[in-house]
Formats: sequence, structure tokens, C-alpha cells
Amino acid sequence: QVQLVESGGGLVQAGGSLRLSCAASGKILGINTMGWHRQAPGKQRELVASIAAGGRTNYADSAKGRFTISRDNAKNTVYLQMNSLKPEDTAVYYCNAQVLTTFSQWSIYWGQGTQVTVSS
Repeated sequence: QVQLVESGGGLVQAGGSLRLSCAASGKILGINTMGWHRQAPGKQRELVASIAAGGRTNYADSAKGRFTISRDNAKNTVYLQMNSLKPEDTAVYYCNAQVLTTFSQWSIYWGQGTQVTVSS
């Protein structure tokens, strides 16, 4: 039983910033990759950014130069700093994580999502 809870979403004007947080809790022996996806109305869910346990990051082209992903392993938490927000960033943002729940099994978990709305 693992839960991922996102926070930090809200309504901002174009050019503004938000910082999203996602904390994992439950039966966790370890966490490998953590990441953020988003889903806008009428579109498929897409990867925004991910970060491996060792710190290597990966970004969607649309996020490069504007978003920064980071993590605090002691708190089982991943963050997404979003700067220079654009209306096209409007979406529900979902946290996910590869979690070691037993000594031999990795499972992927998703949060419930947090709404980010960017006004023009």
C-alpha cells in the first residue's frame, strides 16, 4: 500500500511560477525513478520530467529551460519548480514513482493529480 499525494497547484498568470510537491508514503523499501506527467483537456497524458535515484534528470522539450525537477530522498518527496508558465501548461499534473515494495518487486504508483491553470 503506497500513496502519492501532490500539492502546490493553483491559478497563476502567464509568466508566473509554481512549485509542485509530491510525497510518497506507505510500504516503501526504496524508490527509483520519480516523475511528473500532465494531462490537458482533450490530450493524452505526457511526461513532463523525471529524476532517477542518482539524480539524473529527463525533461520534455516543452519543459526544458523553464522547469526543474528535484527530490529529497529522506522525505520520499519529488518537486517540480515551474517558471515562465504559459497557458499551454494548463493541465492536471500527476506524480509517479517506481517503488520497491518487497525485496524483489518494483511497482509504479500514481498520485491523484493537482490542477495547474495558467491564465493569459
